[in-house]
Amino acid sequence: MSRTVMLVPISAGVGITSVSLGTLRALERNGVSVSFYKPVAETVKQARNHDRSNEILRSATNLKVPDSFSMHYAESMIGRDELPPFLEDILARFREGTGNADVAIVEGLVPNSENQFANQLNLEVAKTLDAEIVLVVCPDRDSTQQLKDRLEVAMATFGGAKSGRVVGCIVNKVGAPSQMPDAPGSDITGVFEGPKTRRTNLEILSLFGKSPLPIIGCIPWNSDLVAPRAKDLADHFGAEIINYGELDSRRLRSITFCSRSLSNMIYRFEPGAMLVTSGDRPDVIVAACLAAMNGVKIGCLLLTGGYHIEPMVRKLCAPAMETGLPVILVHCNTWQTALQLQTFNTETPTDDLERIERVQDFIAGHLDTHWVESLGSASNRPKRLSPPAFRYYLTELARKANKRIVLPEGDEPRTVKAALICAERGIARPVLLGDPKEIHRVAEQQGLTLSDKVEIIDPKSARNKYVEPMVALRKSKGLTEIVAKEQLQDNVVLGTMMLAQGEVDGLVSGAVHTTANTIRPALQLIKTAPGASLVSSIFFMLLPDQVLVYGDCAINPDPDAEELADIAIQSADSATAFGIDPRVAMISYSTGSSGTGSDVDKVREATKLAQEKRPDLVIDGPLQYDAAIMENVAKKKAPDSPVAGRATVFIFPDLNTGNTTYKAVQRSADLVSIGPMLQGMRKPVNDLSRGALVDDIVYTIALTAIQSSQQQ
Repeated sequence: MSRTVMLVPISAGVGITSVSLGTLRALERNGVSVSFYKPVAETVKQARNHDRSNEILRSATNLKVPDSFSMHYAESMIGRDELPPFLEDILARFREGTGNADVAIVEGLVPNSENQFANQLNLEVAKTLDAEIVLVVCPDRDSTQQLKDRLEVAMATFGGAKSGRVVGCIVNKVGAPSQMPDAPGSDITGVFEGPKTRRTNLEILSLFGKSPLPIIGCIPWNSDLVAPRAKDLADHFGAEIINYGELDSRRLRSITFCSRSLSNMIYRFEPGAMLVTSGDRPDVIVAACLAAMNGVKIGCLLLTGGYHIEPMVRKLCAPAMETGLPVILVHCNTWQTALQLQTFNTETPTDDLERIERVQDFIAGHLDTHWVESLGSASNRPKRLSPPAFRYYLTELARKANKRIVLPEGDEPRTVKAALICAERGIARPVLLGDPKEIHRVAEQQGLTLSDKVEIIDPKSARNKYVEPMVALRKSKGLTEIVAKEQLQDNVVLGTMMLAQGEVDGLVSGAVHTTANTIRPALQLIKTAPGASLVSSIFFMLLPDQVLVYGDCAINPDPDAEELADIAIQSADSATAFGIDPRVAMISYSTGSSGTGSDVDKVREATKLAQEKRPDLVIDGPLQYDAAIMENVAKKKAPDSPVAGRATVFIFPDLNTGNTTYKAVQRSADLVSIGPMLQGMRKPVNDLSRGALVDDIVYTIALTAIQSSQQQ
């Protein structure tokens, strides 16, 4: 174990679970192997899960999280004056559960009225584990000076500055709603109503400029991170489901009690809104359904009073129900419903993986990068590129590249959202092709406002300027002006011409187009890169512990030995370019010389050609898949192979094998795959799956930007 860091909350409500999740994610991004341990589980009222951090990490990550000791056991040991043996038990479980990770994150106990011994126990645990302490604090209602004083008192509790044990602090929820009450569901006020006064990170950082306690994280309040699913509210109320729709996925960002006339509240019918109305208000129900049919993704319609929707109204609203609008019913009146809302707890449910992921990424992005990097610097262990590290690596390289990427499917909802994310995060400078009015309408339906960073080009006003250049490019193929004008009606062709003319740096398409629709114009107008004999593809497979490269799974149906060798070399170079140490396995149904036949002979010949062309690469084959990836199998089938059991790049003998394998692995293991990324093009063009999620599009745009930078 290289380093142990203990995150110690100095009061209740600091968001210690979220900070732990974010710290783990920040370390993973840097390729550092991590472990997590919570010595003592929290005691939470209302019979809720008593070890939330453990359960969230077990459901959302692949970490092997050791069990915590119960609060009752801790209290009994301390009460019997048996703290030393209790600390020995903690140490034994820590060593058993944290393994050989580079950095162990330990979460301290939250001090509150029920466990007055929390601070003392946290200090003793830190000493026992020889851990560096990071204090976690929330500004709450304190002035900035009061916050500083509170931290200095806490620092003294844990040995003061001279001890060197407290290495810094993380300030969480900066700018949270200051009027937040102390009710159990108080966070709901912060979610559903904007704060009247906000404190900025700058105010916090300026006061601590001369403090001996470094700030290693200053995390702003973000109401989106505590927005519950409609399902969570339905469970809280024990509501009757009238229309399930997208109850599991829609998030609630505002609440409107529909007690006024429609004209005075229709402006609150917006994406993410929970509309609360008596079930005998058909005017409100119909208005909400009209909004849903016009593309407004209302979070949820909650009917009170136990009144079911009248049959004729239900029939009228049936098309709106089909859009996914969740409708739930409670039997209490509107006033009682409002009171029950105050008992709703906005803690992240352990099964809300999307929200957990957002929390991790957000907090990781607000921790000091120098501190995070320093934690892994003392480790001599080889690093594996984990999925979070790979995604972080992509976005960071893309930001540095700062490329202009054209998106021909400019009015496609996922593409619009991905373009805005890329623009706001600086991943790329996106260019949407489409009718500006339609694109803005699509954005508004998703509750988005496109900034000036997202460029929109109307194809109608742009097509004519590319007719002549396109005719010149395809003159040898007999392309005429009339045919060129007709082909340029296709936005993919138009975007490809923009790329061919050097007006953009890359193209991403395929959310609604086929692979052929995306690639054919590129092959005709962009052509292959100098020295490239073919165009191939790879997928980045984000396994739980590392990222693998699969090729070719999308382009070449049945490559010969020469082509297969080139695919292997292209894939190895791509792996290197994206931070993956390439150990190339040429996959076949046979390992080594054990099998015969034309198919295995092709792989054997391709391996030999690839090794001759690039002796600097580690390539071996033919290898069966299990021999390539599993060390115990490799020892039996290919004990002398430099690749077997350790492969990171898998080259499949044909498209049938490659495409089937990648989809089987992806779906069976429920993991993310990014791609296909095309290799061998003179300029980067990349295809999307028609089932791509917004994040898939974002990362494909990042890949394209990086490719453009590397080709230059």
